Amino acid sequence: MSVPTQLRALQALELAIRKGSIKAAAKELSLTPAAIGQRIRALEDYLGYELIVRGRTGIRPSREVKPALAHLSAAFRELETVSRLLDFQRVNEIHITADSDWADLWLLPRLAGYQEANPNILFCVNGVGDVPVRLGDSDCRVGFDLETGDALYRDYLLPVTSPENAKRIVQEPGNELEGFPLLHIDAYAVQAKDIGWPEWVSRFGHRATNPERGIRYQWVVQALEAVYANAGFVLCGLSLVQNEINEGKLNTPFAVEEGEWAKAEYQVQFRPDALERGVVQNFRAWLLKEARKTQHDLEKKIDQNQV
Repeated sequence: MSVPTQLRALQALELAIRKGSIKAAAKELSLTPAAIGQRIRALEDYLGYELIVRGRTGIRPSREVKPALAHLSAAFRELETVSRLLDFQRVNEIHITADSDWADLWLLPRLAGYQEANPNILFCVNGVGDVPVRLGDSDCRVGFDLETGDALYRDYLLPVTSPENAKRIVQEPGNELEGFPLLHIDAYAVQAKDIGWPEWVSRFGHRATNPERGIRYQWVVQALEAVYANAGFVLCGLSLVQNEINEGKLNTPFAVEEGEWAKAEYQVQFRPDALERGVVQNFRAWLLKEARKTQHDLEKKIDQNQV
């Protein structure tokens, strides 16, 4: 294993043990639990023994890891300190940890325009970008359930499908979705506690059987690949796909009033010392402005009953 790969694996291990679960470590790093598990397994394969033990109350360090655990935790505390001390050498870098769907479908398409106007600013979003990921805290975090931070916007969830599938809908009142695969998103139903297909069908109808069945995806961006392949319908935040709807790549086959505002807002939390840097202040102002525009556009479309 290369040194960067080892460090990422050790970071995943330390966080999982400290947080008590792989899921909690994944949330901290804005990765999927599967990705955290893969990093830990790769390190186990490299070392030749188990690193964690799973039990009823969560995970705990294996017998081999226990003697090294205090040193591992101390090492990452020191690395975070070093990272902060060296931030003055990275004045034009902005490191972001964010909800994967929001980052891929909302932020990145807009970030190209921001970088065109600010070509000297380098970004790393969820470990990928112009510069390598650093081991210390990111400059800002974006998600649903941050304890403190600025509100960005509240999304609006509505069924979305491909234009081809929209044409195939049988115009039989109450059964328009009968027989179509329904794609379920854990990031909404589990993390944000938002409406899912069973609740949507119970409220609005259009299907008589098995609204709970269908393929489950962790993120919207994964399910959209199936949607583009005419493989089903997904309940999706409009802010993530509005451009594709405008361009005719996706379709919203039901009336806009047959949707629901998300229960939780997207929020952003900036590291206080990061905000001492002018480039971060500039990015924060731009981000909040773009978020306000998104909220205004969503409210306008919903009020006018058109998407």
